[in-house]
Amino acid sequence: MADGIEVIPVREMHQFNEGALFDYLTANVDGFKGPLQVSQFQGGQSNPTYLLHTPDREYVMRKKPPGNLLPSAHAVDREYKVISALQDTDVPVPRAYCLCEDEGIIGTAFYIMEKIEGRVIRAPECPDMAPQLCAATYDAMNDALAKLHNVNVDAVGLADFGKKGSYFERQIGRWTKQYRASQTDNLETMENLIRWLPENLPDSDESSIVHGDYRLENMILHPTQPEVLAILDWELSTIGHPLADLAYNCMTYHFMHPRNGGLVGIDYEATGIPTEEAYVEAYCKRTGRDGIDNWDFYVAFSFFRLTAIVQGVYKRGLDGNSSSKVGQEYAVFANMLATLGWQEVESRL
Repeated sequence: MADGIEVIPVREMHQFNEGALFDYLTANVDGFKGPLQVSQFQGGQSNPTYLLHTPDREYVMRKKPPGNLLPSAHAVDREYKVISALQDTDVPVPRAYCLCEDEGIIGTAFYIMEKIEGRVIRAPECPDMAPQLCAATYDAMNDALAKLHNVNVDAVGLADFGKKGSYFERQIGRWTKQYRASQTDNLETMENLIRWLPENLPDSDESSIVHGDYRLENMILHPTQPEVLAILDWELSTIGHPLADLAYNCMTYHFMHPRNGGLVGIDYEATGIPTEEAYVEAYCKRTGRDGIDNWDFYVAFSFFRLTAIVQGVYKRGLDGNSSSKVGQEYAVFANMLATLGWQEVESRL
């Protein structure tokens, strides 16, 4: 079992026909043999994730949640496609075994991937980790992101994975619609961001594979070494602007997460964690950039997008189909994120 990952009995709302799954895996995954034991990973606000244990091997299953879902959300087929495409690159991803889009098997679409043994670090400040190891861990995360963005999209068969160009314009439109579909309150700062962002688009219009939720918590590290073994949770991946990924990765420098904390006010020298400037500079060197203009836009966009995502989590909690019990706590979280995003803009106006 990977450190930092809790496994619980399958929640009642996420139970399914385990016999049907067993039959499907026996027919579609080479070498699969029972008996099969199923448990569920704790946490996860979007696609429920399960540990599938057999005597010979452990697997991981990601499936769509039950209930009415927002359009284009919970795209497990896209997760499977990008992981499969990256198998033979230097981007660390788990091996993908199969995708099932037949909802008649267990009720929703799902895919199966290998179980990677290692560590998951939830807290960005890496508590109880030696400064040198912490610095190397952040550098490994930085390196993995640069490797992802350096992948030739066409060469790995992902030319149709998303549209090239006009990424921010399209994303602002998409997440505004998603936010409206799950909106429960009027957040003035979110409305400000919805108006400001389209009027301040950066000139840069490059494209690469983007993860969409790139952070320390969404990767498995080597059990003892500062090495990224696998990047997880590809639900939001697409063809997009790489600096959106980088800015999202750097959001932890700008706010404190209600549960996992952040890097606001941290002693960088004492912890070994790089400053945001140093982290961005390391990324620029790895991707051949000479600095980044309009960094404030990318950070404000990240707050806007995360507000829309968190609002969706809150609404699913109200509707009773969130994959975690903490969904309803996210109303306050959404308001905080929108406020911080607008403060990012106001500080530079």
